[in-house]
Amino acid sequence: MLIAADNDQILGFTAFGAEASELMAAVQVAMMAGLPYAALRAGIFAHPTAAEGLTFLLAGTPAPSQ
Repeated sequence: MLIAADNDQILGFTAFGAEASELMAAVQVAMMAGLPYAALRAGIFAHPTAAEGLTFLLAGTPAPSQ
């Protein structure tokens, strides 16, 4: 279930079942980027298990300054 504001901002998401974590990862990235849920609907996604590699790829990058 996805909960969105009137402006299509994603406020929350939950999923249950096999491979639910793959869905969660895609929605989490969209939420962090401030994308509307429509961006997920329009997106074309590669096999999501490759996203696990981002942890290692980005491990050495500096944290953003606030």
